[in-house]
Amino acid sequence: MTPFKLERMGVIMEPKAGEANEIEGVLNPGAARARDGQLYLFPRLVAKGNYSRIGIARVLFDKSGDPTGVERMGVVLEPEVDYELGVDCQAGCEDARITYVEPVGHYVMTYIVRSPHGPRIAIARSDDLFHWTRVGLARFHPYKGISFDGIDDKDSCVFPTLVPDPSGKPSVALLHRPFFPGSSPEEKVEPSVPAPASPELESIWISYWHMNAATHLPISTEFVAHRVLARPQAPWEDLKIGGGAPPILCRHGWLVVYHGVRERAESTLERRKFTYSAGVMVLSKEHPHRILYRSPSPVLKPEIPLELEGVVDSVVFPTGVDRRDDLGQPDRFDVYYGMADQRIGVARLHVPETLPT
Repeated sequence: MTPFKLERMGVIMEPKAGEANEIEGVLNPGAARARDGQLYLFPRLVAKGNYSRIGIARVLFDKSGDPTGVERMGVVLEPEVDYELGVDCQAGCEDARITYVEPVGHYVMTYIVRSPHGPRIAIARSDDLFHWTRVGLARFHPYKGISFDGIDDKDSCVFPTLVPDPSGKPSVALLHRPFFPGSSPEEKVEPSVPAPASPELESIWISYWHMNAATHLPISTEFVAHRVLARPQAPWEDLKIGGGAPPILCRHGWLVVYHGVRERAESTLERRKFTYSAGVMVLSKEHPHRILYRSPSPVLKPEIPLELEGVVDSVVFPTGVDRRDDLGQPDRFDVYYGMADQRIGVARLHVPETLPT
């Protein structure tokens, strides 16, 4: 059993009747506090044909401080530039993660674009959360002869402060999940191509951008010093793991709420079915490439009807997190997550006083 306690609080946002931008779902939101303390979500808004935009919505709270709903405030990013416009009318800006990065003095959004070459990580920045400037696609230095720029990549987020890379150099660190041939759940369940030569190629990776006094956003250098942070290991995540909400400090270090994928018992050769669940890692504050704790079982898995049935069945997908310092509860974290790729839920996570040894 995991010592982390998580309690569902309900649906926070669902498709609005008559709203064309949301006809196929609202899901997988980023979350960030504005300078005035107000919390905003950045949901993926899915129009007909799986055409995705990134919206903005102000979170509404009851008298006790629990989130109860949202006020829609428009769209902050939609497919416009070449790397957001795929082929055959496919286009999309998806699954934003938002972090205020203190050393660069901006909010940084990492989001996924449906580019002409497949899903890629893109970056944008903002001073106020309402107006965003595109930085461009994330760029990566090759790793042992592997070109990250030539493969699909998803599930990206950055740390809010500079952290040391493995050599001790202060850096902006990025979590991401590159897609190498043979590493998708479908290929791992029913291989059609040879498996990757290394088990490093199916996991959450951490890469670094070496910032110094002469550099600032927009990012003009590549992410380097790549290494695997975590691989699939438990039965509930044995096909794939990927980043979820951005890292946020808790009493023990960097709290990372991530997702894992397994095949469902009713899956068949004709129709593969998978379950997406959420787990927790705690990374060392001083050396975030070191894992201090990892939940052996999910902290949240699809159990209620709105998580079990939707656009994609059996999915909980965490992408936003809010530490409740505003309530004087630094050990409480509200986690915002996609429900069956159709709605957005929120759950309360409590961090224990001690970690298991």
